[in-house]
Amino acid sequence: MKHYGLIGRPLGHSASARYFAAKFEREAIDAEYTLYELPEIGAVEALLPEDIEGFNVTIPYKREIMPLLDEISPEAQAVGAVNCVKCSAGRKVGYNTDVVGIRHSLDALLGGEEGVKALVLGTGGASQAVQYVLAERGIEYLIISRDTTRGNLTYADLTPEIVAEYRLIINATPVGMYPHTEQAPTLPYEALTGENYLFDTIYNPALTEFLARGERAGAHTINGEAMFEAQAEASWQIWSRD
Repeated sequence: MKHYGLIGRPLGHSASARYFAAKFEREAIDAEYTLYELPEIGAVEALLPEDIEGFNVTIPYKREIMPLLDEISPEAQAVGAVNCVKCSAGRKVGYNTDVVGIRHSLDALLGGEEGVKALVLGTGGASQAVQYVLAERGIEYLIISRDTTRGNLTYADLTPEIVAEYRLIINATPVGMYPHTEQAPTLPYEALTGENYLFDTIYNPALTEFLARGERAGAHTINGEAMFEAQAEASWQIWSRD
């Protein structure tokens, strides 16, 4: 039996183990996928089994894992975050498959819409992958952060005029994720209209408070489920290739 897994903290929201268990059963793959909740990144070597063939990385370790790897793919290096690691011949190689999921989700959300500008909420590993995909598509964006030194604007700076101009809003933070489903990023939601596009990288719950408020305003919305599934399949392709 082959072994795969996920490292992060917390992991109560994760659907990865269920997703891969169903995939392994459906495709008759002799493998198991385990969740490894790490107290800190230094515990990764002690907690992961020696024969693990690959693992995913989620918050808050997508950047912290990078110095512990033997090699990082050029795309993951460019993104500045790793969410997929392949273990082979005693070496750990990092990749970023979040970008695959983000590309897929933006295609589904925007369709043929052109000329949009984006607000990217958050500055973590998911945000870095979002920024990478927006840049490769030539979509102008601003980074929104609680920290005045890490973003272009703070949440307090957001005005109805900014929301009207930057019609694509991407939540790349864990705000609103299970179990804190009542939370939502701080935005002037009253300014949302049917011209706005809201993308939440969270998939649990399926309808976050962020997206619910957008839907009530008539905005186009998509949650993180398609992104999750696309990145999971991209991870499996990396793990299973020679």
